Amino acid sequence: MSEHEEGMTLVNHLGELRRRLVAVLVVLLLGLIGGLFISDPIYQYLTAYGPLPGIELHALTLWDGLGMYMKIALIFSLVITLPFTAYQIWKFVSPGLTQSEQKATIRYIPFVFLLFLLGIAFSYKILLPMATSFTSSINQNLGLVETYGMAQYFTFMFNLILPVSLLFELPVVVMFLTKLRILNPLRLRKMRRISYFALVFIAVFVTPPDFISDILVTIPLILLYEFSVFLSSVVYRKQLEETEEYESRYVKVDAGEKI
Repeated sequence: MSEHEEGMTLVNHLGELRRRLVAVLVVLLLGLIGGLFISDPIYQYLTAYGPLPGIELHALTLWDGLGMYMKIALIFSLVITLPFTAYQIWKFVSPGLTQSEQKATIRYIPFVFLLFLLGIAFSYKILLPMATSFTSSINQNLGLVETYGMAQYFTFMFNLILPVSLLFELPVVVMFLTKLRILNPLRLRKMRRISYFALVFIAVFVTPPDFISDILVTIPLILLYEFSVFLSSVVYRKQLEETEEYESRYVKVDAGEKI
């Protein structure tokens, strides 16, 4: 291939990448607009059935109410946009995949959405109550009057929920990268110590500073990593079987023709 053709190919790839990024941004914007219409019901639910039901929130600035609506709308938009983003990534890399790999990897897209919802449920139902209970008990022991600002309360909530929810995408990401032959279970097992350290660090960072909370969050994250290694092994084993079948079918035939 000439330098001119390589340059044209690079320009085409960059153009396609730009189009897909624009499409993702458009869907994100539409989701943000739609999220503004349902921000109030979500807000009512979070305050009525949250870890501190019946909590009295205060607006400390004139922008707190609007900022809260925008944050809720942004989270809603991210949830809606996530599977579409995964599909756009698949469309961008699919020309480099075989037909069987294209069919296999497109099946991962629904699980991107489901795992993200599972991560939100785990964070909201398990992690957030632990964190609020711990911090509230400290405030009460110090004899402090608990007065919560709306912006601070929802910032605290989203800073816990979002990182853990994104970590729940690990199995899908690992399977996708294994299918692209970028990762394999052997490499993941070699990276186990570093990965465990990173997961423990994340668990300690997003949880209250007590041993029980750290353990309750670290264990699911480690199990999630091991489940990802298992899924990678399944994909990698199928790849080896396909390679052996290909070699037995074509390589031997070519060798027989040469003889």
